[in-house]
Order: sequence, then structure tokens, then C-alpha cells
Amino acid sequence: MRIEARALCKSFTRLVNDKDKKSRKEEFFAVDHVDIDAHEGEILGVLGPNGAGKTTLLRMLGNLLEPGEGFVHIIDDKGERITDPIRIKSCIGYLSGNTRLYGRLSAREMMRTISEIYGMDEESAAARIDQIVEVLKMQDFVDNRIERLSTGQTQRANIARCLVHSPGIYIFDEPTLGLDILSSESIVNFMKSEKDAGRTVLYSTHYMEEAQYLCDRVIMMYKGRIIANASPDELMEQTKTDNLRETFRAIIDSGAKSAESEGEDA
Repeated sequence: MRIEARALCKSFTRLVNDKDKKSRKEEFFAVDHVDIDAHEGEILGVLGPNGAGKTTLLRMLGNLLEPGEGFVHIIDDKGERITDPIRIKSCIGYLSGNTRLYGRLSAREMMRTISEIYGMDEESAAARIDQIVEVLKMQDFVDNRIERLSTGQTQRANIARCLVHSPGIYIFDEPTLGLDILSSESIVNFMKSEKDAGRTVLYSTHYMEEAQYLCDRVIMMYKGRIIANASPDELMEQTKTDNLRETFRAIIDSGAKSAESEGEDA
């Protein structure tokens, strides 16, 4: 299962102050004519500074936000486009930093509820939940209320929510942000295992070392546009840098200079 997107655009309106300090509305592109392909058995990293458009892009790819222009297609294993909205949702496991869980449920109760929403029978759901608990190492807290969990435990419970229905595509927005080493490691290992199982994994991160280790390919965004799209090794070779952190800085600096040049030409 894969994602194909072409000419994706999304604009918003913001207030800006003129030189005379009067406010006016200005339209800007959070995502500006982006083409992207996310393949089966691939971990695709989405990198960029704050405000680059990463979250807006992921939300459109996850069918949570309607594009202003362009299209997103979910392609099944037979190469056919999936059009039914309900089936599209069942194909995607989406994790956002804004997702909130119901604190009075335990992680296991939450997963049971999700399984019922997706129409899973009790036996299949129980087996799937046990598998998730093992993969994400949740044995010590799976039956505790979510409101009593640590930050790392809550994030693992949040990811578990995305896994119950066995989606073919995962979209994670900053999944390891603020987590301790052990919690981050379990999530990174999960993404690797899902890639090895042939799943499509997209995720955004600010942790360059993590992206260098984990991603088969990365795209780098700046002001709503993709300014790089290649494997970490290829990008390091292109920029003559030794690690993805230096690569990121070199490419973003180049993107900023290009944007300034375009502004002067206009």
C-alpha cells in the first residue's frame, strides 16, 4: 500500500503589520505545489524547520485535511486506487502530537474500544492487542489508567491506538518528541519492524541522528516546498557533509538563499 500525491497546495490567512503598523490579511501557502510518493517497505522522513509545512502536508496525506489544490491517492497492493472514505481511514494509522486520549480508560480498554470501532471480532482483537503490548513493551502499564502514565508510556499508548486495525500506512508526526531513550528506542524499533513487514511509514522529526539511522529516504521542506528528496547518504554526498545534521543546515541555508533571490527577482 502506498501514497501518491501531486501538486498539493494548502493556503491559510494570517494577519501582518504594514510599515505604518496597520494590520492586514495575507494569504500564504503552508504547502506549495508538492509532489510526493511514499512506497511500500519504506520509511520516509519529513524534515524541515518550524513552519516549513510538515504537519500540514502530513495531515493532507493522512486524509485529515482537504487540499486546496492537487490530490492524494491511496494505492492498494493490486495497484488500484482506494476511493471509499471509510476504507481509506482503515488503511492509515495517524499519530499527531495534538492527539488526546481518554484518561480514565486503561491502554488495553482503549485498544478494545478502537477494535470495536473497526468491527474486529473479540478473538482477533485480543490477539492483536497482545501483539502490540509485546512489540511496544507495554506489559508493565497496559492495564493502568492512561491519566496515570508517564509521558513516554502515554506516547506508546497513543501509538498502540494507531496499530489495532493493522493499517498498511503509518503517518507519525514527531513520534519521539520529548521521550526518554528507552521509549524512543521502542518506537524506532517498531517503525523498523513495520517497514520490514512491507508497511509504508512516513514520519516527521527534528532529531537528525534518528532520521539518518532510520530513514530510507528523506524529504526536506522549506516555506511549503520540497527542496531535497533523496536517501540520507545521497544528500550527505551531494552537500559534502558527514552527518545529516550538517546536511540539513546546508540544504536549508541553500533554500533560504534561493527564496531570497526569488523575492529580489520578483
